[in-house]
Amino acid sequence: MAQLDVERWADARTLVVRLSWRETLIARRRAVRVPLSEVRAAGLEHDWWRALRGTPVTGRCRPGRFCVGEREHPLGRDFVAVRAGAPAVVVDLRHPVPFVRLAVSVPDAAGAVATLRRLLGRDGGAYGFVASG
Repeated sequence: MAQLDVERWADARTLVVRLSWRETLIARRRAVRVPLSEVRAAGLEHDWWRALRGTPVTGRCRPGRFCVGEREHPLGRDFVAVRAGAPAVVVDLRHPVPFVRLAVSVPDAAGAVATLRRLLGRDGGAYGFVASG
């Protein structure tokens, strides 16, 4: 399962999505890094499949099991690493850097969202959908 970390690079904080070795093989990348200043909103989606938008470009999706890789839609590209039965942390970004949204299943999704919102210094911003559950 993937992990979300916040690292300090020079004078800026960076949000890092670290993938498991299986996810790394599927996505053909080890990590995704975005400046924390580009995070517009963070939220929790209990139904992992609701975090998916567009059509797969790279990676792999197995219906009812997982989806890892990039997805393209009219607004740009999303990076996803979600698993069935696990909630997803959904992070909307201000500018395509290179993604518009990150959706990641992590072990403590609620804790990750709370930490992100605290680091952003606000309630997490407007969120595009209502999390169920």
